[in-house]
Amino acid sequence: MLEVVENYLILHPLLKGNNFKSNNKAMYAIVEIAGQQHKVMQDQVIFVHRLEGEEGSEVKFDNVLLLDNDGAVTIGQPSVTGAVVTAKILSHLRGDKVLVFKKKRRKGYQKQNGHRQYLTRVQINAINA
Repeated sequence: MLEVVENYLILHPLLKGNNFKSNNKAMYAIVEIAGQQHKVMQDQVIFVHRLEGEEGSEVKFDNVLLLDNDGAVTIGQPSVTGAVVTAKILSHLRGDKVLVFKKKRRKGYQKQNGHRQYLTRVQINAINA
């Protein structure tokens, strides 16, 4: 469920954890965005829950939980002071339809429900420590 668009690694929003392995020693951070924790690197494009803001505007996330700069790991208690992740909102969209089907056998009870999650596509511009 990984795809490459315009030389960016895009993780499908329904993947649990958003963990990926990289062999290069680059700076990464674990940041809390809209109630979820994401591992982000510079120039990475991710999908998060819908954010306030217009397409093309910049947003800053200051709740950085962990920061790794070429092997020098800084763990926040609860967050790293002075660390900020800046990102650009690329687009607002809706995720794939999720169907919920309930049934009780031999009782004639069936109920189907579904929804589509509102998402925002974000590109990480910089990680400032």
